[in-house]
Amino acid sequence: MSPFAVKAIQLLLSLSLLIVLHELGHFIPAKLFKTRVEKFFLFFDVKFALFSKKIGDTVYGIGWLPLGGYVKISGMIDESMDKEQMALPAQPWEFRSKPAWQRLIIMLGGVTVNIIVGFVIYMGILNFYGQDITTNEQLPDGFAVHESFNAYGFEDGDQILSLNGEAFENVTAINKYLFLRDVNSIKVLHTNSQEQTIEMPEDIGTLMFKNDVLRPFTQRVAPVLGVIGDERFPAAAAGFQKGDKVLSVNGTPIVFWHEFQHLVKENGQKENVFLVDRLGVEITINATPNEDGQIGLRPYSNSIRKEYTLAESITGGIGYGVDVLKDYVTQFKYVFTKKGASQVGGFGAIGGLFPDTWDWVSFWQTTALISIILAFMNILPIPALDGGHVMFLLYEMISGRKPNDKFMEYAQIAGFFLLIALVLFANGNDIYRYFFGG
Repeated sequence: MSPFAVKAIQLLLSLSLLIVLHELGHFIPAKLFKTRVEKFFLFFDVKFALFSKKIGDTVYGIGWLPLGGYVKISGMIDESMDKEQMALPAQPWEFRSKPAWQRLIIMLGGVTVNIIVGFVIYMGILNFYGQDITTNEQLPDGFAVHESFNAYGFEDGDQILSLNGEAFENVTAINKYLFLRDVNSIKVLHTNSQEQTIEMPEDIGTLMFKNDVLRPFTQRVAPVLGVIGDERFPAAAAGFQKGDKVLSVNGTPIVFWHEFQHLVKENGQKENVFLVDRLGVEITINATPNEDGQIGLRPYSNSIRKEYTLAESITGGIGYGVDVLKDYVTQFKYVFTKKGASQVGGFGAIGGLFPDTWDWVSFWQTTALISIILAFMNILPIPALDGGHVMFLLYEMISGRKPNDKFMEYAQIAGFFLLIALVLFANGNDIYRYFFGG
């Protein structure tokens, strides 16, 4: 099966699961509050449905347009724009007849379920699989440091000892912490065995984004091959084997893997000449990167598996989920910059989050991430999203007045067209990157 098909199947499975669970988050409280749900659909049934069956008052089905899903709740101005129903007198089973607090719970149900699902998946991963981490013991040669960070006092070979005065276990997460968290100080151990506490600028994340230095710290690991790509990459056909140690690239001797990456990237799409040590015998191998600039090689992993008890996985999963949500909210501000807007992606970008070979752990990790992203995006105060309905409900609860139906109708239309524009823009970015790179 092609990598594209594997990614597509994972994307479809993940989104289908999350959409159904999200809509159940609306459906269940609606039923508890005796509110009629007319439709429950996975995907949109514009003009026709692939499958539908009426059970009780509700039509359950699968639409043909895989852009989401919906529940149609009686007496509610939503994407169905059912004006005829709203023109009739309100009925006791309708959404508009229910107290504001009940309507608020119904509208928050989908987002709540998405958050819970993300947390539960992270709990399960930690309990059944654990977490791969890299400590200073697994990284004895420390990090290679981007030249822009030398000005702060960092040096090649530094080991990370603590952040903000607290011990830092998974040292390879340093780049993410600098970019998305509040890092005031970093304590490092230099190669001369001297410790130094380095103060960081308050806007270090913004500086990293502006200067396109998102990975200022690169692991210094030996260039010993641990993964050889499949037939889509030049590596296997060129003759590389696991355990090969790369000695030089295009005549330049190397000691660490990041030097290999730099020299290959610097050479562009030209053929590279590699000198490797295979069981004490030096061999020359020629290989040209594919159109993505990849040869298909990775060094041996230097991570270790951290195990979690059931109790630890519960608290750890919640903590991990909270951090993922906070990180996503933090980086969302970059969307409103010219550079950030150009990096917004649609279904292609989401599909790219999945591995191109089936891996259940990666699948569930990505599904949990998407679930939390969906929760955040849905709670944004945009009409046509859950957050838009919540915004108007809060206004009603505070002011004691409902927005009139005509206003809600126009707001829903405006929100719908805004969402369509965002979908087209995001997927347009995917298409542009596919054809023109970037």
